[in-house]
Amino acid sequence: MNADTAKTMRAAAFAAHGPAEVLRPVDLPVPEPGPGEVRVRVRAAGVMPFDIGLRKGEIRPPGAVFPVVPGNEFAGTVDATGSGVTGFGPGDPVLGFSLLGSYAQYVVVPAENLVAKPDAMEWAVAGGFSGNAQGAHMALSAMRVGAGDTVLINAAAGGLGTLAVQLARAWGARTVIGTASEPNHDHLRALGAIPVTYGEGLEERVRAIAPEGVDAALDGAGAEALRASAAVAKHPDRVITMVATEEARRLGLPELTGIRTAARLTEMTQLYAKGVLRVHIRAQYALDQAADAQREVERGHGRGKVILTASV
Repeated sequence: MNADTAKTMRAAAFAAHGPAEVLRPVDLPVPEPGPGEVRVRVRAAGVMPFDIGLRKGEIRPPGAVFPVVPGNEFAGTVDATGSGVTGFGPGDPVLGFSLLGSYAQYVVVPAENLVAKPDAMEWAVAGGFSGNAQGAHMALSAMRVGAGDTVLINAAAGGLGTLAVQLARAWGARTVIGTASEPNHDHLRALGAIPVTYGEGLEERVRAIAPEGVDAALDGAGAEALRASAAVAKHPDRVITMVATEEARRLGLPELTGIRTAARLTEMTQLYAKGVLRVHIRAQYALDQAADAQREVERGHGRGKVILTASV
């Protein structure tokens, strides 16, 4: 299907909040780019916990109206540009980010939400790169991770955790401790982390590796892991959570702030192109199987990224 002649596109959308079953294949009008915008023919899109919170009604961005097409990271080729766009043209391979709309064959975003796809980056990797890469960059920046640090990464085998481990090493951390289930321990060792099992007794297991505590800690697992992280951290202002914001407020820990930008994403794609970062693809689903893809993410404890592939 070519956007020049087609009036509709395939997408996955929900018309009511609820379980994965509400996310269904639909046909929608192909969006048109306005001034400063680019239409991308999507090749792959990542499935993020944010998308699941959106579907459940836990996240309600302003302006979202039913049917809602989730998806906030994608990769594809430029299909059309609006007036005033420079730097991108039809056929250019790109990856980028949006708040909504990426579970579709076409997505329209501001040009500043796009960067060039590295030649060596596979489409599946590119489609699921933006969200976790920028999340890891924001978190480690807020944690001020640098040379010689001992860093704790919770949920280290997941999409964000995997990149956070590698980025901490790239930024000079001496020791990176990663929590994960035992089947993922070899994976963490291969990334340069010392694996520990999550759950009860985590504080003691971390102290066995770092008796004096850790310089910085990132939580992607929840309140229990956040409490353990705060207990072993030398500096509470260097403990960041991606998920347990209410518990962070209760403990007096800083909240993560920052925005996704093309500059941040470019820095991460350059590290990938240099071979500093690797991304593991856990599973790929067709666009019509978006509900199954979200169920896969909801199960938790999985290694790497879940991707949707779109064909046009």
